[in-house]
Order: sequence, then C-alpha cells, then structure tokens
Amino acid sequence: MQDISGLPQEGQQLINGYGDGGFRVSGVWYEGSVLILPEKTENWSLADIDGISLDSLASLIEKSDEIEILLIGCGDGMAYIEDDIRNALREKGIVIDAMGTGAAVRTYNVLLLERRRVAAALIAI
Repeated sequence: MQDISGLPQEGQQLINGYGDGGFRVSGVWYEGSVLILPEKTENWSLADIDGISLDSLASLIEKSDEIEILLIGCGDGMAYIEDDIRNALREKGIVIDAMGTGAAVRTYNVLLLERRRVAAALIAI
C-alpha cells in the first residue's frame, strides 16, 4: 500500500513557508538562501542565481548518492543553469530542474512527500 498521508517522515525537511528574505523549514526560520536535503537544511551564501557554480553546490554534490532531483529556486523568475553545471551533476546522477523559488518550494514538498530523493537550492525572495 502506498502512503499518501502527506506527512513527512521523521527528520525530513518540509518547507513550511518562504518570503521576507528567508524560509521556514520544519518549523525553523532560515534567513537568506538555503540548501535543503531531505534530512538537513543549511544556509546558502548566494543572494542571486547568477552566482551559482559547482563550488556553491558542493555540499549537495557530496550527497549525490542521496539525491536524484535537484530543484533550483532562481528567485522571482527563472534562469538558465549553464550546461557545465548540468552535465557535472548529471554525471553524479542528479537531474536539475530550475524554476522560480515559489514553484521550487511547492514542487520540493510534493516530491518529498512522494518519497522521492529530492534536494533544493533556493534563492530567498
């Protein structure tokens, strides 16, 4: 039987809200941009998607065995993620999907609750 209760598993990082320059994740407020793995959230130094690089995603890349989808919240709109970043992550088994931050937040929660191996790199708005 498939669990469709919509409740996160113990320790999973569910995004409760966003805006005002930060995110509420599993009841904890994070000021600024964040990197979210299913069981860990950390501050991300990027304030603008133009600064994205493999180095800025290093902590997610280190966990590539735990991630199949990386959602990138680009801020208020969408942005193109360079092919070198996409290809390097694909070699690690991670597919990137870039979209506005609001859409990335909603998509992350849905995929997390579906028990998918998802992570998010979110620019604060």
